[in-house]
Amino acid sequence: MHISQFMEHNFRHFNARETLAAAKAYKKFLADGGKMFLSLAGAMSTAELGLTLAEMIRQDKVHAISCTAANLEEDLFNLFAHNEYRVIENWRALSVDDEVALWEAGYNRVTDTCIPETVMKHMQQRLTKYWKQQAELGEGLFAYQYFYKLLDEADLKQHYQIPIQDSWVMAAKEKNIPIYSPGTEDSTLGNMFTARVMDGTVKSHSALRSGTEQLAELAKWYRRTSSQSPIGFFQIGGGIAGDFSICVVPMLIQDLEENVPLWAYYAQISDAVTSYGGYSGAVPNEKITWTKLSRECPKFMIQSDATIVAPLIFAYVLGQ
Repeated sequence: MHISQFMEHNFRHFNARETLAAAKAYKKFLADGGKMFLSLAGAMSTAELGLTLAEMIRQDKVHAISCTAANLEEDLFNLFAHNEYRVIENWRALSVDDEVALWEAGYNRVTDTCIPETVMKHMQQRLTKYWKQQAELGEGLFAYQYFYKLLDEADLKQHYQIPIQDSWVMAAKEKNIPIYSPGTEDSTLGNMFTARVMDGTVKSHSALRSGTEQLAELAKWYRRTSSQSPIGFFQIGGGIAGDFSICVVPMLIQDLEENVPLWAYYAQISDAVTSYGGYSGAVPNEKITWTKLSRECPKFMIQSDATIVAPLIFAYVLGQ
């Protein structure tokens, strides 16, 4: 039985029904000429979401991305060092001494997956030359543009440890879609960049373009794209990746007083429950008051584990 058939037969109630409804509406939205914006939070790259997300990008099911800088870098960490990762099956039972032993061995743990520090240092070494170059030129780049430069380095291919088609960043590069990563400083390579500026290796912070510049670029993309197609918003997790990007619409309407359409589809996968003042647990209708969504916009809130739900929705949209 195909994944789509399995979902249609079994996903009838509660979060399962909401998952199927979101997937059906996503597929219809694209078929009707819509474009989809993806917001990616949580450790989705370390969870290897690229296995399905890369194909979504290649098949024009995702047209722009906002992600945490950690998700941006961790897709490439996985590409270059997958075989050196360690999976801890009993991660819930780890003691403090077990955690210290992992640290002493040079690993950084993300739930059940441990990332070797060696790949972080390898990428820093390669990125530093670009950071220095752009600082000297006085021409900053966005984080994803530096990563696209890395993927152009022919000698890096020898370090690939997963099939290149499973890297969602490479798929985005090949399709030439923008990746916005607000709060870049909240990432390993963002920390390394800051350190290189502080120790004088990189001339200034100007080599890495700011979050406000990213918002301005996203606004340009939204204006251009929404003039031709409705745009949907598919959100995985909460946090800055979603908060930053969904606000581009109220900024254009309220602060620039422009007449642009609201987001035309909305779905979020989150394990947060509806709460008092917690954005990740806010029901979609709350976004109406912030000039983000309309009354008519199809809205879906799936309270579940995104590492389970997102691949199923992507597979449905891909017709698998």
